[in-house]
This record gives sequence, structure tokens and C-alpha cells, in this order.
Amino acid sequence: MRYVLPLVLLLASGSGWSAPSDLVGQPAADFALRSLSHDNIRLSEQVGEVVLLNFWATWCGPCRQEMPLLEEIYQKYRRAGLVLLSVNIDEDAAQAAEMARTLGVSYPVLMDSRHEVTKAYQIGVMPVTVLIDRAGTIRYVSEGFKPGYESRYTDKLRELLNE
Repeated sequence: MRYVLPLVLLLASGSGWSAPSDLVGQPAADFALRSLSHDNIRLSEQVGEVVLLNFWATWCGPCRQEMPLLEEIYQKYRRAGLVLLSVNIDEDAAQAAEMARTLGVSYPVLMDSRHEVTKAYQIGVMPVTVLIDRAGTIRYVSEGFKPGYESRYTDKLRELLNE
């Protein structure tokens, strides 16, 4: 199931519409966001690691389904070089923190309440998962979530971790 972001966000993303999948093969846009633990995390500091970016919102049912599965992936592959960064688009950090706590998320949750990173990655549905290789290139994008999608992430992650 896919949830569409408010039209205002889509219109604010600039002239002409493109999908996140158009970013495959492109360098990942750098950003710095504050995490729920109040650390600033910069994407460019992760070069040399495989990064899984997951864009989500508290109002998104499929996001709620996906997050515990992402936690399993994170626990299994973090020692092999996986960095998982969760990008929440809500304005209310307390709501995002409560959902992450309830779902047992241990990976960093970053707040993009001004939607700057969401726009840079052309996010128009929730959730979106982006895999970035060790050199900082976007290699895979998945829009929406249905049970079974996590096996796609795992297959792609194994490829990237073995490069």
C-alpha cells in the first residue's frame, strides 16, 4: 500500500515531477539532520558504508509494518557495514519518538520536519527506502511497502555489502 504525501509538499518540490527511482545511479544528496537523540548526522560522513535511508511518517500504516522488519535487517547487517538512517517527515518529534520507541527501533531516527531532504530525494509516497553504496551512489529505490519487500532490500544489501 502506498500513501501519497500532501499535494502541497509535491508542488513545493519544484517544477516538473520525477520519481525517486529516477535517482538510481546518481550521487546521493548530502544532508545533515538532527536525530531524536539530538545528534546531528551528516550523510557524507557515512561514505565507505552501505546506507539504507528510510523515509516514513507516523500517519503511515505501511511504515508501521515496515519498521520492525528494518530493525531486523539492521541488527543482522550492521556489523557487515550497514548504516540505517530513518528520516521522519512529521512536524511533531515527540510523536515520531513515541512510535519509534513502541516499535523497538534502535537505529537513528532523523527529523526532516521542514521537508528539505524529502524534497531532495523527490519523495512523494510513504514509505520510501533508498540504498546507497559505499561510494555514495544511489543504487536502489523502493516506493511503498507490502510484506515481502524486505526480502528485496536484503538481496540488494547483500550485493552492495559484498562489493
